[in-house]
Amino acid sequence: MTETTFTPRVFSGIQPSGGLTLGNYLGAIKRFVTMQDEVAECVYCMVDLHAITVFQDPKALQHNTRELAAGFIASGISPEKSILINQSQVPEHAQLGWIFNCVARMGWMQRMTQFKDKAGKNSQAASLGLFGYPALMAADILVYHATHVPVGEDQKQHLELTRDIAAKFNHDYGVDFFPMTEPVIEGAATRVMSLRDGTKKMSKSDPSDASRINMTDDADSIAKKIRKAKSDADALPSEAAGLAERPDARNLVNIYAALADMTVDQVLADVGGKQFGQFKPMLSDLAVSKLSPISTEMARLMDDPAEIDRILAKGALQAREITAPILQKTYDIVGMVRPAV
Repeated sequence: MTETTFTPRVFSGIQPSGGLTLGNYLGAIKRFVTMQDEVAECVYCMVDLHAITVFQDPKALQHNTRELAAGFIASGISPEKSILINQSQVPEHAQLGWIFNCVARMGWMQRMTQFKDKAGKNSQAASLGLFGYPALMAADILVYHATHVPVGEDQKQHLELTRDIAAKFNHDYGVDFFPMTEPVIEGAATRVMSLRDGTKKMSKSDPSDASRINMTDDADSIAKKIRKAKSDADALPSEAAGLAERPDARNLVNIYAALADMTVDQVLADVGGKQFGQFKPMLSDLAVSKLSPISTEMARLMDDPAEIDRILAKGALQAREITAPILQKTYDIVGMVRPAV
């Protein structure tokens, strides 16, 4: 069997469940912006079908989908350079997802740690969608024959499952049709931690708004949150090794490094020996300069939801030029009867 060469293509998505944070920006969106100038084709998605694995208020879901799209665009993702979509407008995602439900094994799904985390102790009350959504996530990626997916550390298991599903499909049907997608994990702050507790991930679900920087925060709010962020009494070290046992300090330095496009060691070469009373104003000024324009542009875009909808509709048409032929070929491989063209 001749090995297939796949065109480089990036796919990634974020759930529109409300509350876009600095963690989303530094852990994902900022890298998305860079990749659109590095890879010939990038598809970025608001995965609204994934969002409804737990109940969503319909009006809130519409608002959150548009707000996430606004965040993508305001951060620098260009609808002229990248394909920007919400998942439900491209039906091939769900259609391939069903095929993959029949390829994936129950044991694979039962090992997925995110289901255990999200379902909690009463897993029997969780939706079937919450249990099975990793197969849809695999379909999101493979319906584009995506070769690379920028992911956080907490999503690596899902990408491993995607590779398992692709490999089993290819093996079962004797084809080399779906690629072995590679993860892209890099950057100083791929995992941004809480401003109140450097051992916990920054989260929109944290009851304390002071624990996170929201991408809708204005300059004053950003500065205030950084000023009050948890740190420690010691001076900053001159090398990254000195942050090993200092989670709060490490988090703030990581954030600075990611915003400034520097390594942690480069930052510490400049600020080593400074107290947090000196460093926090530097971080605050940097964060405001980078993030305040994004929140301002998001607000402008949200004042014109029809424009956002137009961009997403255009993206769906572009996406389906890729996904429809891949799904139809999948149906042919599986043995589905289709009308002759």
